[in-house]
Amino acid sequence: MPLKRLGVLILILALTFACKEDNSVEKAYEKKITEIVEEEKILEFGFDLKNYEFKRDTVKKGDTFGIILERNNIEYPAIYQIAEKAKDTFDIATRLQVGKPYTLLFSKENKEDSIQKPTTFIYQQNLEDYVVIDFKDSIQAYKRTKPITYIEKTATGVIENNISLTLEEKGLSQVLANKLADDIFAWTIDFRRLQPGDRFKVIYTDKYINDTVYAGVHDVKAAYFEHNGDSLYAFRFQTDSLKNIVDYFNEDAKNLRRAFLKMPVKFGRLSSRYNLKRRIAYYGYKLRPHKGTDFAAPVGTPIMATANGTVVESTRRGGNGKYVKIRHNDTYTTQYLHMSRQAVKKGQFVKQGDVIGYVGMTGNSGGPHVCYRFWKNGRQVDPFKQKLPEAKPISDSLKGDYLEYMKPVKQRLDNIFFLEAEPINVENTITEDRNTDIQ
Repeated sequence: MPLKRLGVLILILALTFACKEDNSVEKAYEKKITEIVEEEKILEFGFDLKNYEFKRDTVKKGDTFGIILERNNIEYPAIYQIAEKAKDTFDIATRLQVGKPYTLLFSKENKEDSIQKPTTFIYQQNLEDYVVIDFKDSIQAYKRTKPITYIEKTATGVIENNISLTLEEKGLSQVLANKLADDIFAWTIDFRRLQPGDRFKVIYTDKYINDTVYAGVHDVKAAYFEHNGDSLYAFRFQTDSLKNIVDYFNEDAKNLRRAFLKMPVKFGRLSSRYNLKRRIAYYGYKLRPHKGTDFAAPVGTPIMATANGTVVESTRRGGNGKYVKIRHNDTYTTQYLHMSRQAVKKGQFVKQGDVIGYVGMTGNSGGPHVCYRFWKNGRQVDPFKQKLPEAKPISDSLKGDYLEYMKPVKQRLDNIFFLEAEPINVENTITEDRNTDIQ
């Protein structure tokens, strides 16, 4: 027991014996004991782990829910019942992923038994979300999210080499660099050609789990960039609450985004362009037009939708292998071939930048890449030679709301000086706690 806590207990006991008749001292004693007990709680996943024996592990290759429970003395008839009861909440029998952590809780009541059996299985889908399957008395399965705290912060920087190094020197997340370069200013600034002396300010939100575990940059509220003598503003604003579409606009309400991304992978290289006159030695130099644009990337690299749209095909066919096709509007359609697997289904609405699949080698493919095909008015064309439209402008009905929202945010951005990153703004801390049941 720590010396400080021991000292508190000795003091309480001394006061109690010296003042047995003093009711206020007894109340103080009870209060202190309660505080100490509360302090010793180990709260996680909605349970006080102090009340359980517990075992932590990760899903290994070849592990299944049944194998894990059998390894911990649960028989197969019981495993089947648990899996069947839980599958409407989470199909635990098929959805365990290698490397994901899990926790088994054991009752302390049966600690003396030679064979201990778990009473609860907790599977962590990611840092935030987890699934609880409790089979102590009756079988219960439910999903929960850990308490999340959002903390708004500000940062500034002056470019000496590139934005990644600038943020690294300040101890800031590289995700912030990706958001500025890929999500916000991708169409207005060439980040490969930043100049020494270019500088930026940003208001962003960091995410923490259980107030302590850093879970990365949640979003960027506003940003300002000085580049080549231009002053560029960006303000985040939701334009469609039903589809959760968020864009960045400048101080004049102009959308900073273009309708299409330049390429469907962040980390890849252009390996073969659209070419109607292509001849290949392997086929005796016969004319074999290439109506796609190939981007080479390692197997498993995420493939992104280059624009908002609806998935019209997500299937496998012939030389295309596994692919996804997206209809963006009456004019434009895109297709993404040779995937290792798809991440979306037919009929699903996707936003620009959403992951729709992963690079593979299915179909006719000499190496891992994505073949990106682009249709305009029903005809396949070279996307690099199209004068592509800008993203949908903010509607007239929302423009007034946007300008009112933007004014105080711009004022705050203008009042940030180009110094070291500012401290946490405590007033802008929001905690989401959707778990109140402690067992």
